[in-house]
Amino acid sequence: MPWNATRYPSSMRSLIVPVREKAISIANALLAEGLDERSAIRIAIAKAKEWAQRRGLPVRDKEA
Repeated sequence: MPWNATRYPSSMRSLIVPVREKAISIANALLAEGLDERSAIRIAIAKAKEWAQRRGLPVRDKEA
């Protein structure tokens, strides 16, 4: 089931909004390619973190 800005895996909760949105986008693309949810989530978070670091963005909220 595709995720969106209001419905996403709890493991993405502590990511800052732009990184979370990127992770959601990546995860949805991986799901569309037939990957299982657990793998899609794990890969999407890792790739979104790489994306953020290349842009000098923090990855997580300070409170998390």
